[in-house]
Amino acid sequence: MRFLSQFGAAPNLLTLLRLFIIPFLVIEVLDGHYRVAFALFLLAGLSDALDGLVARWLSQRTTLGLYLDPIADKLLLSTLFLTFTHVGLMPRYVTVLVFSRDLGILLIATLLFATGTLRDFRPSLFGKMNTVVQILALTIVLWERIIPGAPITMLRQGLVVSIAVLAPLSAAQYAWIVIRRMSAPTPAQT
Repeated sequence: MRFLSQFGAAPNLLTLLRLFIIPFLVIEVLDGHYRVAFALFLLAGLSDALDGLVARWLSQRTTLGLYLDPIADKLLLSTLFLTFTHVGLMPRYVTVLVFSRDLGILLIATLLFATGTLRDFRPSLFGKMNTVVQILALTIVLWERIIPGAPITMLRQGLVVSIAVLAPLSAAQYAWIVIRRMSAPTPAQT
């Protein structure tokens, strides 16, 4: 499939929808319209779940989708962390840890990809756990704004602390994986 025609593939349209939602989600949070923000966040999550299913179902896995989907995911989560920090819903140190981890991984992946050193950069176990905890934390923060006094404050605090632990831990795991793969002998060396 040619590059420009990949934009018309159904899974990529769902991913583009997720990117399109982000500014409106930010506006709703900044304006304090948390019900609409929650609905948009759920719609973004639904588009994320569906794009992979649709890609498999319609056999429309594309190179564009391979790169665009994780970019959309990271952009959505990172933007929400920044926005939540700006309005006082997320501690600054958590957002700094999340951004530091993501920026470090992005820089390493870009360098390894550009140099042709390492092309396979799959999520690690701690990376997947970190993403799940981030999504849960953002969901709970929005949920608390919709239903004030909901008995989930302890859960939110636990999730925030978990992010603060998992973000640097997953960054260290990525670094370990990259170092181990780069140090492994190539088939020609064995």
